[in-house]
Amino acid sequence: AVHESRWGIPLLFGFDVIHGLHTTFPNPLAESSTWDLELMQATAAAAARESYGAGIRWIYAPMVDVGRDARWGRVAEGAGEDPYLGSLIAAARVKGFQTLEAGRLGKVLATVKHFVAYGAPEAGRDYAGVDISESTLRSVYLPPFRAAVDAGAASIMSAFHDLSGIPCTANQHLLTRILRKEWGFQGLVVSDWGSVDELRAHGYATSVPDAALKALVAGTDIDMCSGAYATSLPGLVKKQAINIAEVNRAVLRVLQAKREAGLFVQPLATRSAQNVAVWPDHKPLALRSALESIVLLKNEAKFLPLAKTIKRIAVVGPFGETQLEALGSWSARGKKEQVVTLLDGIKAVATGSEVRAALGTDFRGKRKDIAQAVALAKWADVVVLAVGDPGWNTGENNSKVSLDLSPPQQELARAIKATGKPVVMVLTNGGPMSVAWETEAFVAVVEAWALGHAAGTAIAQVLFGEYNPSGKLTVTFPRHVGQVPIYHAHKNSGRPPGQRGGSRYTDSSSSPLFVFGHGLSYTTFTYSDLAVIPANARVGQKVAVEVTLTNTGTRQGIEVAQLYVQDEVGSLTRPVRELKGFRRVDLAAGASTRLRFELGPAELGFFTNQGRYVVEPGFFSVFVGTNADATLHGRFELRR
Repeated sequence: AVHESRWGIPLLFGFDVIHGLHTTFPNPLAESSTWDLELMQATAAAAARESYGAGIRWIYAPMVDVGRDARWGRVAEGAGEDPYLGSLIAAARVKGFQTLEAGRLGKVLATVKHFVAYGAPEAGRDYAGVDISESTLRSVYLPPFRAAVDAGAASIMSAFHDLSGIPCTANQHLLTRILRKEWGFQGLVVSDWGSVDELRAHGYATSVPDAALKALVAGTDIDMCSGAYATSLPGLVKKQAINIAEVNRAVLRVLQAKREAGLFVQPLATRSAQNVAVWPDHKPLALRSALESIVLLKNEAKFLPLAKTIKRIAVVGPFGETQLEALGSWSARGKKEQVVTLLDGIKAVATGSEVRAALGTDFRGKRKDIAQAVALAKWADVVVLAVGDPGWNTGENNSKVSLDLSPPQQELARAIKATGKPVVMVLTNGGPMSVAWETEAFVAVVEAWALGHAAGTAIAQVLFGEYNPSGKLTVTFPRHVGQVPIYHAHKNSGRPPGQRGGSRYTDSSSSPLFVFGHGLSYTTFTYSDLAVIPANARVGQKVAVEVTLTNTGTRQGIEVAQLYVQDEVGSLTRPVRELKGFRRVDLAAGASTRLRFELGPAELGFFTNQGRYVVEPGFFSVFVGTNADATLHGRFELRR
């Protein structure tokens, strides 16, 4: 292209580097469970470093879609259900991907996707339509994109679906009015794969040229892979159906992006750049990320951590010796051979124990010997049951009507339970699962997600107490798929759940299995002495919330202290609780610290259905604690 094309314009190579290129880090939902913004920026920077060395200057990440429907397979690629936390993570990841480092001639360009509300499809089915209010669009789904734009994101990817009747790829309200005019975005907008031509399938365009016309005029600069622009734009310009100035506008944005990537100076990766980042350089970071991503969901009678003096340990289930599944979906160029398995991780840590493994069943039940697994469980002192959902069963176009373990895995779990041996269930999965029976049945439950290359090492270090788990859920786990979508920032209705005559299910509890923000530790934390300063303030004035956090246990631990706010009465009904602050605090046993949160207009307002941001006077409740069910409560009033 540089030497043979008319203008010598270099090519811009893009790739889906979702959670690492050669080094595979935990999938994005897993990593969001760390609530560690510095860590997420660091892993994004590492992925960009490897990408730059491979000649990839354009990364189709981060995905910042708010995902509140666990049936949607792509929930694994995002930061969960909350727009406040999702906004902070979006900014951190953009900054990481676009870090300019010494020796780089230009930067790697981040692509924030999928613009917008792609995580709210009807029935949880990928590509399906979305119909939401302007208030919900602006208050829930747009904030992470705005944060990414404010952090300097170089490009935006439009979404496949239609939003309130207009496909996002040809949606002027989104791509021009909001993104360009309101937010001042100057970067590149690229369609998702083939979505320009798909305007015809939507019933929004009559022909390929009509699709190209509508997408370009709406603000989509690059047609990814459908060929509609290449085949149709020359003819549209010749017929004066489209102004050449609109084509030039898109072309200029592409050229500016290539300049920003440094391609006019260095169009190809050099050998020295290719050697900048190799797997060993990022191995400690991958392990740190995996350790912090693990969420301890249940630990009855403090059964965990396991003692290294245990004589016999059985690792049972389809995820005990697997390597591929630990990579998760969108694993780029990560090699399964470099994954540390759960079995090998346990053997490396529990050197004084005899550790044996049995498959029991694979995910689909094509290979099954449950009798062998039961015999091994009876031999063991402790059983580690390794079950879950493989990476190839999550991600794009892998939506589900069941969040249960697969039937063969359920059969295995019940057979192992019947042995009477103590069982620790370790989940490897991309998104939330409904494991109510298993949670009740087993003494401990560990959410390990798809942790990448360091999976087995990280899980073993948590199981045996070499690392004190600190992960917190960023998605709500339902008891049953029938509760979905389920999330912490829901509305009360006129008949709130839990009250006499309140909204309910006749065949199940309406409460979640695990709430947003949940995650246990091997130590304990208490919250006390909540203060709201001042108790009466004027609209626009900041209000401080202070609380004392104490490690009341016997070992060091990291707690993620969370602040939730409820606007008690509004001109639009407000969520029962909204996350508006958190602190990730490392405390020694017996130590205390005083935490301070500040609430201002950015935290206390909302968007109306006319697109106007308002902070209304009235009473606000605040809750501080370890998850979305925090009970420590305060209150203040805002006045005109």
